[in-house]
Amino acid sequence: MKTAVVLFTRDLRVRDNPALAAACANADQVVPLFVLDPALGKLSANRVRFLHQALADLRSTLRDKGGDLVIRMGDPVAETIELARSVNAEGIGMAADVSLYARKREKRLTEEAERHRMALKLFPGLTIVDPGTLRPGGGGNGYKVFSPYHRTWRAAKWRDEVATPRKITMPHGVAVGRLPALPEGESPDAAEGGETEARRQLATWLRHIGPYPDLHDDMAADGTSRLSPYLRFGCLSPLELANAAIKHEAEEYVRQLCWRDFYYQVALAMPQLSTEPIRPSGDTSWRDDKSALEHWQDGLTGVPIVDAGMRQLRAEGWMHNRARLITAAFLTKHLGVDWRHGVDWFFRWLLDGDVPNNSGNWQWVAGTGNDTRPYRKFNPIRQAQRFDPEGVYVRRYVPELKGVEGGAVHQPWRLPDEVKRGLDYPGPLESHRDEAVWLRP
Repeated sequence: MKTAVVLFTRDLRVRDNPALAAACANADQVVPLFVLDPALGKLSANRVRFLHQALADLRSTLRDKGGDLVIRMGDPVAETIELARSVNAEGIGMAADVSLYARKREKRLTEEAERHRMALKLFPGLTIVDPGTLRPGGGGNGYKVFSPYHRTWRAAKWRDEVATPRKITMPHGVAVGRLPALPEGESPDAAEGGETEARRQLATWLRHIGPYPDLHDDMAADGTSRLSPYLRFGCLSPLELANAAIKHEAEEYVRQLCWRDFYYQVALAMPQLSTEPIRPSGDTSWRDDKSALEHWQDGLTGVPIVDAGMRQLRAEGWMHNRARLITAAFLTKHLGVDWRHGVDWFFRWLLDGDVPNNSGNWQWVAGTGNDTRPYRKFNPIRQAQRFDPEGVYVRRYVPELKGVEGGAVHQPWRLPDEVKRGLDYPGPLESHRDEAVWLRP
């Protein structure tokens, strides 16, 4: 093949990128392309900023290898076909994806490529095991329970990591286009996007991965990798990360990566994951309580561990995994508010927000998804006492409570009246003060 176009989507890296590696191995000339779709305007300000940082970093890396990143704006199918025709490309490569939008894009691109007598090839790379590969013994579209999926996933033969192209040769005269100005994000402490930063954080993480089984739920220790935004945009290969974790004998961390793959195969079977319950019988009547929802969004519920998580979300565009569980359970199981409001709010702020994991996990917590115990409740106070016993995490994000010592910070309503009067912090939501389970000492 003389010329191939590689359409980058959510694989913004050069290392272990099967689509890019195949194009460089089989074509004399390769044109890397990213299309800024106007639909991306619906992304959160945080993710748009992260995306643009990742694109700038990708362009720099491709230029170091003799290539460049072509930037176009508009409909990704039309722009890809137009560029491919202008360079007389014989083939187009891109990473396969599972979201409803991505699958519609792939279908349209396949049809247009065939119409113009070009070959479109889809490649793995967004997950460790392709979402449609593993099937339960009894048939069906995919696994609905994690444990049997994990056993099959762990026993499966994974693909080999592909080599990083040493050189990229582009056709002469291709107008590469300009990167858009870096937009403002909403979270002041959000992580920086790009493969370079991802690899820096990966190297740091692997030096500290040993205590992960003991620390990943310790909210004060902040002992998680914080690599999820880089996985979401493909700045880091999930396969490379899993292989590295195995070399460090961090099986518990590999299990967490399996959860990510699990929800991708769920999303493949159920593309309406963000709006329709997996288990309809669990989609009960939800309370229409705008005030409660807004207090939850603002981190002003009066329950410190919940408010700390919600404020971390706004400040960093990220939230500790245990805090995600606590805050989601509080909204759905304690306040009785529809899980879809939570999905939308997290999508607005999270750098790592994607359909499979954000929506899948919300449904798990709400009791409408893949949880085998859909009616479980999480007591936020007991969770706080277990995973933030000295209140370090709470005081980190709720400055009004910095003067409260130790674990007393988790139940400020039980402090002496003279102490409570000195705190600029709300009591528990009026609509929820009858929730004796967690207000009780």
